[in-house]
Amino acid sequence: MKFFLTCLLLALTTPAMAAGYTETRHPIVLVHGLFGFDEILGVDYFYKVPQALQADGAKVYVAQVSATNSSELRGEQLLTQVKQILAITGASKVNLIGHSHGGPTTRYVASVRPDLVASVSSIAGVNKGTKVADVVRKATPPGSISEATAILITEGFAKLIGLVSKDGSLPQSANAALDSLTTAGSVKFNAKFPEGVPLDACNEGAYQVNGVRYYSWSGASQLTNIFDISDAAMGLTSLAFKEKNDGLVSSCSSHLGQVLRDDYRMNHLDEINQFIGIVSLFETNPISVFRQHANRLKNAGL
Repeated sequence: MKFFLTCLLLALTTPAMAAGYTETRHPIVLVHGLFGFDEILGVDYFYKVPQALQADGAKVYVAQVSATNSSELRGEQLLTQVKQILAITGASKVNLIGHSHGGPTTRYVASVRPDLVASVSSIAGVNKGTKVADVVRKATPPGSISEATAILITEGFAKLIGLVSKDGSLPQSANAALDSLTTAGSVKFNAKFPEGVPLDACNEGAYQVNGVRYYSWSGASQLTNIFDISDAAMGLTSLAFKEKNDGLVSSCSSHLGQVLRDDYRMNHLDEINQFIGIVSLFETNPISVFRQHANRLKNAGL
């Protein structure tokens, strides 16, 4: 009876405790990575994350930028949407959370308009390039037939993503995206937009620059669930690395500002609760990680 009453008490009080848990001061804007989208056929890129954050008080918006293009152009697209969100909500700033190529994309906005950004959170952000992009660029040198073929395929795929998501009119450039994600491309980008980037190889960066707080986290596994059809691809791409990685981005490259963790048992898709929520059973659920971070932002007054 005592056990029953305890469980009943927890059931009755837990919703009240959760109320407002993710209610940040400023709206949260989620930003997708390469080949990303806001929603396709009812499936979110950040699978079930917006709903989980909204359930306990957060105002959440999902940005739609080019699936393939340069960090700068994607950043300009995001900046336009940030201004629209601020106009709609009456808020003064936003909390930007970007995955993969969404990391540099959010950093661009925070660099050129820090007055509009409260925080940038980078999830497996390609902040110092990725070896996978280096390998692809080496295999498809500029002007080659292999490059032309790769561009035709990738841009066709990106346009298909645009057609089945909410906006098929965004410009696509596989070449610009690839160059942005290489190590060399990241060096050039970081020279212009250095905020939060670690000065040394695998350290933390500045926690706050121009009034903007910087955070990051990432995974360091590839094969995490035998029922996830994407694990095999992550295992294959991980062969490009000699250091710990999530299949597409090394842990050190993901570092930005305050590094919350860089070794979750998650691969590059697990970090956004894909493939449709099939993730490791032996790690914190990705949705819980997002909820905890929203609460962190709330407690920081952001």
